Amino acid sequence: MSPDRITLDVIGNAFLAVAEEMGAVLIRSSYSSNIKERRDCSTALFDARGRLIAQAEHIPMHLGSLSGIVAEVLRRYPLDSLRPGDVFITNDPFTGGGSHLPDITLASPVFADESLAGFAANIAHHADGGADRPRTIWDEGLRIPPIKLVEAGRLRDDVMELLLLNFRLPDQRRGDLRAQLAANRVGDERLRALLARYGNATCLAAMDGLLDYTERRIRAAIRALPDGVYPFADVMDDDGMDRERIPVCVAVTVDGDGILLDFTGTGPQCAGDINVVEGALVATVQYALKALLDPDLPPNGGFHRAIRVTAAPGSLVNALPPAAMNWRTQTCQRIADVIFGALAPVLPDRVLAAGNGANTALEFSGTDPRSGRRYVYLETLGGGSGAHARGDGLDGVQVHITNTSNLPTECLETEYPLLVEEYAMVEGSGGSGRHRGGLGIRRTIRVRDHTARVTAHMDRVRVAPWGLFGGGPGGTGRLVLDPGTPRARELPAKTYGLYLGDGQAVCLETPGAGGYGPPQERDPARAAEDIAEGKVGGRG
Repeated sequence: MSPDRITLDVIGNAFLAVAEEMGAVLIRSSYSSNIKERRDCSTALFDARGRLIAQAEHIPMHLGSLSGIVAEVLRRYPLDSLRPGDVFITNDPFTGGGSHLPDITLASPVFADESLAGFAANIAHHADGGADRPRTIWDEGLRIPPIKLVEAGRLRDDVMELLLLNFRLPDQRRGDLRAQLAANRVGDERLRALLARYGNATCLAAMDGLLDYTERRIRAAIRALPDGVYPFADVMDDDGMDRERIPVCVAVTVDGDGILLDFTGTGPQCAGDINVVEGALVATVQYALKALLDPDLPPNGGFHRAIRVTAAPGSLVNALPPAAMNWRTQTCQRIADVIFGALAPVLPDRVLAAGNGANTALEFSGTDPRSGRRYVYLETLGGGSGAHARGDGLDGVQVHITNTSNLPTECLETEYPLLVEEYAMVEGSGGSGRHRGGLGIRRTIRVRDHTARVTAHMDRVRVAPWGLFGGGPGGTGRLVLDPGTPRARELPAKTYGLYLGDGQAVCLETPGAGGYGPPQERDPARAAEDIAEGKVGGRG
């Protein structure tokens, strides 16, 4: 029997608080700037059946990654083989480990009165490892199936050694993994404290009640939509291996209180590293529908019961081994775009025009001349957010399935042999309209290391973010080597392992976003400000 509504709210918020505290521990204890500064990580609690109970508000993309490990642990390991103090580790997208190899997930079974009560889990992006130009999953780094990193409270030194031998920065990886272990330990302690305070039976019943409540809410939101089939299509610029554009298609079918998203028509999986496994597809769908239908919905597995997703095996959005997928987030951004586009006719007051639609990334690596130690700097940069019925899009932000923070210039220049020469908005990159699309970001970085190599990964360089209801397209992105010099040249949007000489610079511009509504309907005073400040009229 489910607890009364007040008890359900109290316990439900307590579960969420545990997940949030786990995230705080992970961020504050980590070693790498990608986690401690950019917060590229997520934390969650699951019940004993592997159903998501609470996820902290970190990275939407990580939802499928976290869910996968718990389900796979329960499939692979008999319940009587699990012990208090066990910690499982994985990263392999094809065996329940998430959506790409840099995301390493840890899951810890939580016991109360000698019975399995749930799992504490977290995921963190380890920005180190893999080939420059991956063509298969084997090129992208070490694949870890779900195995025990800690057994009954004892760290398996052999497993840890195996992991660290496969990274360029083993000390940093060791520190981040210890931070992940600490986060799960806090989750275990806090969840057991809740079970002791309210009683196992009450807490476990609350888990069921929370899932049922969330399912009722999402079904009510779907029921409010008119029945019908709503299609939309867009394209990826290319896969980094050839110049062919790849279609991403969806047909959203609303039928009563259920919804089906069918990705038939999407192109086949490709040779480049932008393929998406089914778990990442489902995570993106869940994010998009939650954002559109009920943003305040509790983040748990009850939401998933009303949603069906289908995509052809071997397609770009349901890739099979040995597909490469290191930059699957480029495609996931487009998946979110097409879902928003499909539902625009029935949710015109909620849907955004296309945002920057990319997970634009820069990675510099080499040897720091100040210390003689190797370094790897990775950052994903935001861009424009789409305009909407209530106002302009935001400038220079992460959109949709990514939610990482900016790496402060002071931190970047202190930690790496790099100099940030410019950090600004891209003038004219916002799509025109009654409401203007957000602006992209320009970042110019000069290297102070003769061994440096740069990898950049972008999309929305050839195909601009679309506007809605008469709004103009946003500006596209670009990558320039040696900007402002006679040697300046534009680089491919997907550039891998390019060697730079000491003192060379790279300028990256991220895409803007689409506008909303006809430009002639924009308030004249705001239109004049846009022109004066260079906020519209960018590359499209």
